[in-house]
Amino acid sequence: MKAFTKLVLRRVLLSKAFVAVLGLALWMGGHPNRVQAQQRVDVSGVAQSLLPVSVASFAADQRARVDVAAVIRTDLSRSGLFNMIDSGMTLADTGPLPLELRGKGIDMLVSGSASRLADGRFDIRYRLSDLIKQRAMFQRSLVVHPDDLRMAGHRIADEIFEALTGEKGIFSTRIAYVSKQATRYVLQIADWDAENPQLALSSAEPIISPRWSPDGTKLAYVSFESKKPVVYVHNLATGERLAVANFRGSNSAPAWSPDGQELAVALTLDGMSQIYRVSVRGGSPSRVTSSNAIDTEPVFSPDGRSIYFTSDRAGSPQIYQVPSQGGEAKRVSFGSPYSTSARLSPDGKLLAYITRREGRYLVAVRDLATGDDSLISEGGREEAPSFSPNGKWVMYASRRGGRDALIAASVDGKVKQQLASLAGDMREPAWGPLPLK
Repeated sequence: MKAFTKLVLRRVLLSKAFVAVLGLALWMGGHPNRVQAQQRVDVSGVAQSLLPVSVASFAADQRARVDVAAVIRTDLSRSGLFNMIDSGMTLADTGPLPLELRGKGIDMLVSGSASRLADGRFDIRYRLSDLIKQRAMFQRSLVVHPDDLRMAGHRIADEIFEALTGEKGIFSTRIAYVSKQATRYVLQIADWDAENPQLALSSAEPIISPRWSPDGTKLAYVSFESKKPVVYVHNLATGERLAVANFRGSNSAPAWSPDGQELAVALTLDGMSQIYRVSVRGGSPSRVTSSNAIDTEPVFSPDGRSIYFTSDRAGSPQIYQVPSQGGEAKRVSFGSPYSTSARLSPDGKLLAYITRREGRYLVAVRDLATGDDSLISEGGREEAPSFSPNGKWVMYASRRGGRDALIAASVDGKVKQQLASLAGDMREPAWGPLPLK
């Protein structure tokens, strides 16, 4: 029998036996502790055509602890789609448009204010103006708690991004990731750019592969706290934590069904890792694959009709697709002796995965209609790809300068953002869904 080997947070290939990196994510109930960890984001590459945009300084109450305009400006800049131009002005959302800014090459202008209300909340008013057509595209307001000023900036940036591109913004989304700090594993929940990190769990035991539910209210994870991998589902609002897969052997690699009612998991009930489905409320698992190989790393297609997974049934790790109720599996990945960690874009048109090319482990994005592959990373030690909820970005872990960092790359590979923490390595990213309105 082939050996089924577990290597925490790293890929492993032993003879024909390989193991998927498994996942744990835990959100502690109540108010999470804030992590005072400095983050750094480095952006490289830009799109071919950049729209000139300026975010003027907001007329803001000095008691505001966050510069909302700066958050908006940084979000738009990191997208790689805009030529951000400094207006050199402080502008509210009222009054005539400063058409003299056209002389600086500015086409679109964001202006606004942040005023403190009597109850301590802040009233944020903002306007997006088209200086070419000399009119406001929209003018709105938002009232938020002081602790939510940064998230308000992200939400406004999302509105502006969608108005200018026609695509949903991802600036108000969250990510989960694992940070290795000395001998401890720390699960963090943070804004999309890894800022505003919040401590979810600190453990001497491994924490890996967080997975968000489709509605963003729960996390599935694998915990090693009982000295074996056990799959849990955690309700973010109530803090309720349920072990949904604690069978003999290994319980690993959870992936949510599109309706949020089931998980696809890899279990070793019969000695060899196979794909099963299990209810998020627990109970008996339903087997999906039956092979003499190691089948692991399942992920549902967006329509729920099929499951993509990694298997060594052809002699080396490759990606396969099988009906979600079970049946004949067909191979999906070709052109590389090593293909793992499949992830589907939200529209089901793209497949991101890890491929080995000339001894380097890279992130590839495949167009499932044409079969065309694009390599979007260059580090050579990449892991754990995760699509943004608008399908335009892929976040992955990469070894850079002796440390693990997170990279967010556009699906064409032209724009990359490196997210690094001075507090420790960053691994196992999972990009959360778009926030509920």
